[in-house]
Amino acid sequence: MSIYVGNLSYNVTQEELTQVFSEYGTVTRVQLPTDRETGRVRGFGFVEMESSAAEDAAIQALDGAEWMGRVMKVNKARPREEKTTRSGSGGWGKNSGGYSRQY
Repeated sequence: MSIYVGNLSYNVTQEELTQVFSEYGTVTRVQLPTDRETGRVRGFGFVEMESSAAEDAAIQALDGAEWMGRVMKVNKARPREEKTTRSGSGGWGKNSGGYSRQY
């Protein structure tokens, strides 16, 4: 399982986040996604811990806690959803209002 940690400071480091969560058990992995253009942390991250009991304890204790001047949002991470393709607006479809291909 993975823990989602939202509303983080843009200055947070993996080491600092590891230290906060390690108070509740062994942290096995920390991910802080960065912006492609600026390289800056995007304000959220993911933490994995050695046991589900440790993860549950961390979620209970840290959700809504203030840290680095921000109130954290901490919960179980949901699986990433597949992006769907856009349909019906623009393009080559029958009712797109634009050009259509005739075969």
